[in-house]
Amino acid sequence: MSVDQLREIFHSIAGVLVWPVLVGMLLLAAWVLFSLGTFAREWLSRGRGQRSSLQCERESLYEIERRVADKNELELELEEVLMTAQRRRARVLTRTKIAIRLGPSLGLMGTLIPMADALQGLAEGNMPALASNMVTAFAATVIGLSISVIAYLMTAVREGWMRADSDSLDLFAERLLLSRSVDGAHSS
Repeated sequence: MSVDQLREIFHSIAGVLVWPVLVGMLLLAAWVLFSLGTFAREWLSRGRGQRSSLQCERESLYEIERRVADKNELELELEEVLMTAQRRRARVLTRTKIAIRLGPSLGLMGTLIPMADALQGLAEGNMPALASNMVTAFAATVIGLSISVIAYLMTAVREGWMRADSDSLDLFAERLLLSRSVDGAHSS
């Protein structure tokens, strides 16, 4: 097999990948825009002092504290709620962290594949093909980086929210345990 045959195989593979890459970028961009809307709604809610998920988790902790009599069992059940809340928040962050990496990767692929066709158009003197492929290449770069920047900013802010909510929930659980200890000491 010659080097020219290998080049032709690589070019064919890249040609097949161009559509999945571009469609993937469009889907990822749509998902990031949807996530941005969700993020904006949460931002506004938090600005008004409303943290509905945190309130639901606090109510769950309080319900467990009322229901469970044994202190050791109470500690375990409270810890389980705290861990579940932590995992739920981490899943939200994981999705945007994937977009942070995937956006530039797809953008680079969406840039390089059309660049090969653009260079081929240049070699053949086909200026319209060159221009069309260059426009696609640059658009892919901009979209991929935009996806990454938006996802990064959402992730950075949500990480702060996550830490604050986790700290608040941990403190609430500690207060419940402490109140149980104090109540137990007074009833003795």
